[in-house]
Amino acid sequence: MRLSPVNQARWQRFRRNRRGYWSLWLFLILFLLSLGAELLANDKPLLVHYQQRWYFPLVIDYSESDYGGPLATAADYQDPWLKQRIAQQGWALWAPIRFSGNSINFASEVPFPSPPSRQNWLGTDANGGDVLARLLYGTRISLLFGLLLTLFSSVAGIVVGGVQGYFGGKIDLIGQRIIEVWSGMPSLFLLILLSSVIQPGFWWLLLVTVLFGWMSLVSVVRAEFLRTRNFDYIRAAQALGVSDARIMLRHMLPNAMVATLTFLPFILCGSITTLTSLDFLGFGLPVGSPSLGELLLQGKNNLQAPWLGLSGFFALAILLSLLIFIGEAVRDAFDPAKGG
Repeated sequence: MRLSPVNQARWQRFRRNRRGYWSLWLFLILFLLSLGAELLANDKPLLVHYQQRWYFPLVIDYSESDYGGPLATAADYQDPWLKQRIAQQGWALWAPIRFSGNSINFASEVPFPSPPSRQNWLGTDANGGDVLARLLYGTRISLLFGLLLTLFSSVAGIVVGGVQGYFGGKIDLIGQRIIEVWSGMPSLFLLILLSSVIQPGFWWLLLVTVLFGWMSLVSVVRAEFLRTRNFDYIRAAQALGVSDARIMLRHMLPNAMVATLTFLPFILCGSITTLTSLDFLGFGLPVGSPSLGELLLQGKNNLQAPWLGLSGFFALAILLSLLIFIGEAVRDAFDPAKGG
């Protein structure tokens, strides 16, 4: 797809911001690595060749009896007996990190939380989980949660802001009063109350945060629609009988998207911070779920194990810094005064 001259100029301005440009690539690499967390950190082999047969533990659950064991229970690939049997009659391809987000290092000779070692590169947490594995899985959850929250809240904010700005009058007046009341509600206290009644989960947290986080783009989109609705080409389209929905989507929304896109990286930062804060306070994902906020909480509760707090801090700081740099580059790219 060939870009228009205007978008080509914006892309060139974005590329000239070296910090934002390389931050985008680094963020994409981290995101792709987190999506493939099972290939990098797993307590199951990626591939097993045993007695001239191929096994795929990553996608299929096998029992001990499949490897000649006496029980039909799920195969424990950390069991020394099973490791030895596979090594004698075949081979196994393992992930670089032999722990998943919820596995426990029962073979550790040091009390939990244990310091970094050859077996656990960033140490273990207070429950015996590998910190690096939990960072990978926790980063994936945080990024997916942040992206979905940004997507849903942005769509809702654009729709509400566009309707208010285009129609104005009583619709705009009533909408503004509703937003003022809704934005004044103590969302954190409501989350705490709801978490005592409903078991918190990924989709439940996403729904609640969207209900209270969709207002971030309303004012921006509303202002842009109020500005453009009196332009001559908009009035001409109305006089020709073009539908309101078509005018809003094809003639007014592209102008509003310029301001909207510059805010998206910063909204994504806030979305990731929201989940991290809820997990840190104990009102986020279920207990035991890999999470950056839960890792920071463990660092606070285990000051004698500084690798916990430092790992969570640097992971979160790197993610948010990359998004801020990308947001600054996008903002400059849509600003013609920056030149180019």
